[in-house]
Amino acid sequence: MTHVPSFRLRTPMKARDTEEKHRVSSPLELLFDLTFVAAIAQVALQLAHKIADGHGSEGILPFLMVFFAIWWAWMNFTWFASSYDTDDVPYRLLTMLQMAGVLVLAAGVPMAFLEDNFTPIVVGYFIMRVALAAQWIRAGIENPDGRRTAFRYAGGVLVVQLGWLGRQFLPEDLVVWSFLVLAILELCVPMWAERTGTTSWHPHHIAERYGLFTIILLGESVLAATTGVQTALESGLSLELVTVGVSALVLLFALWWLYFLEPAGDGLENHRDLSYVWGYGHYGVFAALAAIGAGLEVSVEAVGEHLEVAPTVVGYAVAIPVGVFLILLWGVHARLVNDLVISPAIILPAAVIVLLIPLATPVLTLTGVVIAVALVCVLVVVATIMRKIRRRDAAEATVAA
Repeated sequence: MTHVPSFRLRTPMKARDTEEKHRVSSPLELLFDLTFVAAIAQVALQLAHKIADGHGSEGILPFLMVFFAIWWAWMNFTWFASSYDTDDVPYRLLTMLQMAGVLVLAAGVPMAFLEDNFTPIVVGYFIMRVALAAQWIRAGIENPDGRRTAFRYAGGVLVVQLGWLGRQFLPEDLVVWSFLVLAILELCVPMWAERTGTTSWHPHHIAERYGLFTIILLGESVLAATTGVQTALESGLSLELVTVGVSALVLLFALWWLYFLEPAGDGLENHRDLSYVWGYGHYGVFAALAAIGAGLEVSVEAVGEHLEVAPTVVGYAVAIPVGVFLILLWGVHARLVNDLVISPAIILPAAVIVLLIPLATPVLTLTGVVIAVALVCVLVVVATIMRKIRRRDAAEATVAA
């Protein structure tokens, strides 16, 4: 049985052991993740509305911008907690403050999509970032060995945050460009801070945390599909509606299966220098999963009632994020994992096929497109499992010989 230390009002914030046995997500981390459920649900819902109204292309940019704030705030907390989680009163209260910021951000998502007003999102993001900077300052004060790195993190976070606040006063034609500049600066802060020393994040803990966030995103897709079914049921139950709903569930189950076929904990442990590629690459993986939920919601609605948007467009709203997910799932693990389970010879052609399927919408119908996309992903899972079994049997035969 794993020993659980008694709770203390205050514990000196020291770097955690990177080889700590049985390191798992804490109850506080799980609670923290739940606040992101609201934010992800809002951003997927707004993207679904844009697609259903025939303005899906207009929703892509705000979706990617808002999701960046969600992903980056979650990711920064996750990596900090992996290194410095003390679980005392100050740590818990600052975490609660970050959770409050997430909820403010979630409340502002509709305004960002409908009115291009990002002020509530900036306010929520500001709350989260200031709380995170306070955590880094505390780590710098109480952990002398990592002081320079911690203070660099705190300073970088606060300086870039001033940029986000100033961005609110820029002309409208600079909104996108200023976002790109500030997003790049955000990504550079960890790389700059870690030049003075690497923080003591735990590889298997990080891999588990990313896996849990993947499950949250898949869960949001289930919720989105359920919302679509509820809307479609207003027009009555039909065989098409049941078929699309079942296909959506099969698709999400296949994507879940694929993600967890490639464990990353050992790869992160053996190649800590590739953590940025793996960690940052998950922005696309996670965004694709969130977008799949929006696409599935609209596809379920479309078979249950008439929508203005063309069926081919709805088909692509499912196929594009699925294809992106497949490609990036291979991409983020390609260099990290020495014995790669997911073969590019399987997953890359499958991604291409998925992206081509909506072209056959006039023949297959939208229902057929969703079925076909789900079927391709199921076949990828089957082929990957069979390949894994063959490689295991060959290795055992070699050892026996």
